[in-house]
Amino acid sequence: MFRRTQTTADDSPASANDPKPAGKGRPTPKRRDAEGRRRQPVNAPQNRKEAYKNLRERQASERVKAREGMLRGDERYFPARDKGPARKFARDWVDSRRLASQYFLPFSLLILLLTWIPFPADVRGYVYVAVITVGWPLMMVGVLLTSIWVSWKVKKLTAEKFPNENLKGVGFYAAMRALQIRKLRFPPPAVLPGGRPVPPKN
Repeated sequence: MFRRTQTTADDSPASANDPKPAGKGRPTPKRRDAEGRRRQPVNAPQNRKEAYKNLRERQASERVKAREGMLRGDERYFPARDKGPARKFARDWVDSRRLASQYFLPFSLLILLLTWIPFPADVRGYVYVAVITVGWPLMMVGVLLTSIWVSWKVKKLTAEKFPNENLKGVGFYAAMRALQIRKLRFPPPAVLPGGRPVPPKN
């Protein structure tokens, strides 16, 4: 009544070219994958001294890249204190004007040089009176008044232009920039006195 089902067992040995030999239970990994797991990085540091040297070289390279980015005016590389539209507006406002406070450092250097020059005794007295009694106090008063005005003006204009921006410290930021010699300002000025853009460097 019942037919006996016959199963034929394959007793032939597995072929040597069979990618999945009997009894393995998982596919054979590809050669490039196996070699990739065994391969070690060629430039891996051999000791702590070499690792520290590589770290310093990488940090130096990153600093050079960041400085070049700041010189190009790329805000991605600016410090946090220089980022944002409010700070850029403050920089451009200061850089587009010739302010008395920007001559503070050159004038201070001039006063210092005058005190070092060996004038004759009778002339030296007049120079010291002119420099210490008149010149220095006038310069300090001018710098103070200019800084107060710049801080107030920039903060007022920035609040009108960017009502939703954080304006904390923007007035002080502008006043400190106005004290610097123009060529030493950093980030470098993007506008010339008068408001024209700085021409690109070739």
